[in-house]
Amino acid sequence: MGAGCPQLKNGLAISYYSCKQSMTQNKIAMYSSDGDMLIVPQEGTLRITTEFGKMTVASKEICVIPRGIKFSVDLEADQARGWIAEVFKGHFAIPDLGPIGSNGLANERDFMAPVASYEDDQSKWSILSRFQGRTFRYEQDHSPFDVVAWHGNYYPYKYDLNNFNTMGTISFDHPDPSIFTVLTVQSDDPGQAVLDFVIFPPRWLVGEDTFRPPYYHRNTMSEFMGNIAGTYDAKEKGFIPGASSLHSCMSGHGPEAEVFDKASNAELKPAFIGTGSLAFMFETCYMMKLTKHGDEGFVDKDYQKCW
Repeated sequence: MGAGCPQLKNGLAISYYSCKQSMTQNKIAMYSSDGDMLIVPQEGTLRITTEFGKMTVASKEICVIPRGIKFSVDLEADQARGWIAEVFKGHFAIPDLGPIGSNGLANERDFMAPVASYEDDQSKWSILSRFQGRTFRYEQDHSPFDVVAWHGNYYPYKYDLNNFNTMGTISFDHPDPSIFTVLTVQSDDPGQAVLDFVIFPPRWLVGEDTFRPPYYHRNTMSEFMGNIAGTYDAKEKGFIPGASSLHSCMSGHGPEAEVFDKASNAELKPAFIGTGSLAFMFETCYMMKLTKHGDEGFVDKDYQKCW
């Protein structure tokens, strides 16, 4: 699904990937001219070789590969799957912390950049280029990963989501999910994101006089969610690891009926939720349209019955 277009450098695309074969064994690399790519593995560890060096990215980790940087993906196991969000406008950054101060959420010190790794390979390579939504291919007589050294501030990087410092209320009320933002790409309108990457990790709930799960609501943002592992607290059935959901602009949504009943009658004592689980959200100010592929054979026609 997606919105906008790379020609105007405005919008984004969200994709689901599934692969069973490494790229380097066939001497294949690629790059995107359309935008920066955020890769979120759900199953299978990725060994990513870039012009800047190598990264190993496992489930519950993420990586960002900026526009124009060549890379190749090898698999550690027989298969891998996950999600990719590609933004045509701007770059990913950690959100401004404002009153939180200098520490909290995703700390800058925990992001990791690759060390240069030189490859002297004079064999034939195929390079795939994504340009304006289409894929082009050319051949060259040497490895694209023959860079001896690099410097600067435009580079791929990875982040372990286990390092996220979760914030929350210690008094009352359910705070906005923006407090779980790992990375953001801001639009020209203040407070309106091309994409917010938000996670829901294991955490304590202690709010008094408070309905603790996400309340039923509708908003101006489009919310695409994915479940990386475990059970998401607001939807305990059906939303299995690897599943995705989309709640579009101004569409009402919230916790399923059984979760609502249980939370409404729960004793409000401190509770630790989400052990072993991790869900995420791509939140955007754009109204996204599904591709034909995304709309065929994968849609739960009875989804609304959970309410």
